[in-house]
Amino acid sequence: MPKSQKRRRTFSLLEGDVFEKLQRYPDGHFDLVITSPPYNIGKIYERGTKLDLDTYVAWLNKVIDLLARKIKKTGSICWQVGNYIDDGEVFPLDVLFYPTFKKNNLQLRNRIVWHFNFGLHSSKRLSGRYETILWFSKTERFKFNNDAIRVPQLYPGKRHSGKKNGHAGKLSGNPLGKNATDFWTFSAEDHFCEQGIWELPNVKANHPEKTIHPCQFPLELVERCVLAFTDPGDLVLDPFVGAGTSVVAALKHDRLAIGIDKDPAYLTIARDRITSLRNGTLKARPLGKPIPRPNPKDKVAALPTEWKLLRARDDEIGHA
Repeated sequence: MPKSQKRRRTFSLLEGDVFEKLQRYPDGHFDLVITSPPYNIGKIYERGTKLDLDTYVAWLNKVIDLLARKIKKTGSICWQVGNYIDDGEVFPLDVLFYPTFKKNNLQLRNRIVWHFNFGLHSSKRLSGRYETILWFSKTERFKFNNDAIRVPQLYPGKRHSGKKNGHAGKLSGNPLGKNATDFWTFSAEDHFCEQGIWELPNVKANHPEKTIHPCQFPLELVERCVLAFTDPGDLVLDPFVGAGTSVVAALKHDRLAIGIDKDPAYLTIARDRITSLRNGTLKARPLGKPIPRPNPKDKVAALPTEWKLLRARDDEIGHA
């Protein structure tokens, strides 16, 4: 078969160290890097032991230096992180890594807030319910497909008033939806549509995408980035691919993908999920599905009798 007619490989999953595996690719090779790097909280998939904060940051700074070289001039990096906790003190990882991206002349386009309703409860501080995605571009020539991620208009029937630019009486909104913000939800009725939060469930317990990976991020989160910051046929890299969510999202939307991970067990899960995607059997939360809201008629949503009695007692004490 002539070289021009050879089918291009759609994905690769590489087992090993990220520095070693990326050496096989030239600089300026990838259109999008999207990843959720290890948080250094002692999970089994991390480097074998929890590092002190300075060592941990220094290690990932070297990864960022390498990734900055490997993306195209039109490329982007989406760096999804939470917080590092040490003896009850919170260290925001996006803040700690930001200087390294700037040192590499990358330009921050958005600090996206991903909000979720469930997670670990804290007894000595407010419970954390969000993480962030730092979206950096390499140059001013970055890709941004706004129409691919628009959200429904809250007031689709709203019209211009007065004689503003000759548009009086004409519909003021875009029929494709309004511009997505950096605080995202997927329900047009929810007032958070006016904010900048991406609200979607984290992958816990009965989530349809749950695997054995303990810190898996949701497919929908990656899909939004893939759709917004790449075109069909572009090449997506996840240097810490874990259960393969980034590769699945890329393939689902006709992109090419490369994933790297040192754990063969997770790469096996990633391959199985890719096979399920291609067979049409992949378990996934539908893109854009609204967040479930409690039904006040459900027993679990009703105020328990025990709590009513406690509140009544507290009210009596308060008025005594």
